[in-house]
Amino acid sequence: MIRSAVVDDVPALYAMVRELAEYEKALDEVRATEEQLREALFGERPAAFAHIAETEDGQVAGFALWFLNFSTWRGVHGIYLEDLYVRPELRGGGHGKALLRELARICVERGYERLEWSVLNWNAPSIAFYESLGARPQDEWTVYRLTDGALERLGS
Repeated sequence: MIRSAVVDDVPALYAMVRELAEYEKALDEVRATEEQLREALFGERPAAFAHIAETEDGQVAGFALWFLNFSTWRGVHGIYLEDLYVRPELRGGGHGKALLRELARICVERGYERLEWSVLNWNAPSIAFYESLGARPQDEWTVYRLTDGALERLGS
């Protein structure tokens, strides 16, 4: 079952964010707090959205956290999937596919023309999964990022 996240899901979402970061060998990079996640998803002006995958017995199996982007070439919004995570012991049960199917449904329903995300180059199981759904890498683009001191210097 896939459903929109509710504020009571924040502790589970936060725990899974940390699990995902650990899987990606980057747990030390997590600075977010539960309160920041709560504010981003359920504050006065939500900037992000989340969906929860549950097992038949109501156990939280995984989540998708996303936000809107905009294509000047297409002239419409799209969805950028920030995180897709299914707990390791529940993988292979269709939860990840169901989460992506829900985001694709939202895109189609709202007239959005893109559903995009990034994947680590070494994450072969995820890459194979995404490609099995018809997703294709956009390898002609390179992602750039400003953080920490570089961001501070440029923004000051």
